[in-house]
Amino acid sequence: MRNALLLGVAGAAASALLAAAAPVSAAPQSGCHASYRPCVPITSDVDCAGGSGNGPAYTGRVEVIGPDEYDLDRDGNGIGCENS
Repeated sequence: MRNALLLGVAGAAASALLAAAAPVSAAPQSGCHASYRPCVPITSDVDCAGGSGNGPAYTGRVEVIGPDEYDLDRDGNGIGCENS
């Protein structure tokens, strides 16, 4: 009986862990680059707001979750435009 109870608790814990670890795949908004969160527009170039870039689009601080096509995360820590 004790083993069945332990298995039940372990099974419930494993199920909860798997559910928590499962990635939530929200489709990116239309017109948003899938590598950045929040939305960064899909365009020829995006630069950090307040920086020295020449656009045509600008963004503030973003999380980089894929290939950093616009080179917004210069130090590679997963956060782009940290000073914006």
